[in-house]
Amino acid sequence: MVATDTEGYLTDPSDWAEDVAVELARREGIVLTDEHWAVLRFMRAYLEEHRVAPDVRHVSRHLAEQFGANRNRVFELFPYGYVQQACKIAGMLRPRAWSTG
Repeated sequence: MVATDTEGYLTDPSDWAEDVAVELARREGIVLTDEHWAVLRFMRAYLEEHRVAPDVRHVSRHLAEQFGANRNRVFELFPYGYVQQACKIAGMLRPRAWSTG
């Protein structure tokens, strides 16, 4: 497994791979579905393009376009929160301060 900090976030986002995501999700008690993968892959592509993690609004919009999901779907997929679970599993650095609104 790759290096994580004390809260389980990757210390180097470039270490992320899909098998790493599976392990990080397992640690969070999440079995990844197609919707989870859509979120994670979108987040990784956004990070690659913009060099910053996407705000939850961008992820919600992506899920709505891909699956017709409502805006709360991200929080159903990641019940302990966007930052706590989605960002962690997607291999984002732990945000110091974050607005998830």
